[in-house]
Amino acid sequence: MALEIRNATAEDFDGWVPLWQGYLTFYKTSLTDEVTQATWARILDPMNLLTARLAVKDGVVLGFAHHHTHLTTWDVRPTCYLEDLFVSPEARGLGVGKALLDDLVALGKEKDWVSVYWITAEDNVTAQKLYDSYNKRDAFYRYSVTL
Repeated sequence: MALEIRNATAEDFDGWVPLWQGYLTFYKTSLTDEVTQATWARILDPMNLLTARLAVKDGVVLGFAHHHTHLTTWDVRPTCYLEDLFVSPEARGLGVGKALLDDLVALGKEKDWVSVYWITAEDNVTAQKLYDSYNKRDAFYRYSVTL
């Protein structure tokens, strides 16, 4: 069976949660079960803007792309923020990350988004090689105020 990219469903939780934990571990952080459950509930809620596209092969979830669209003052069309992209260590180098990004680009063209954008850690050079194949990093810096 070929790699399938699709929206997450309630039945995908058991395949998604180990990847989510792997993602958190990669970024050397942890979240409460309450936050994990709330994130999953938001993903499944059709009224919520947070969506998860999953890469699935032979019934196994190999990766995810969490994203949401929002309005922008720079265009009349919405834009898409790719918040989290993660591929299981066993599936890295097999094109799963590229397939997830290609899927979001295709989805954006279908839905008439103005762009898909994301950030990554400065030291995540492996991912940056993939990202650079789409476009070079822009000149903006990210700032964040924790409240």
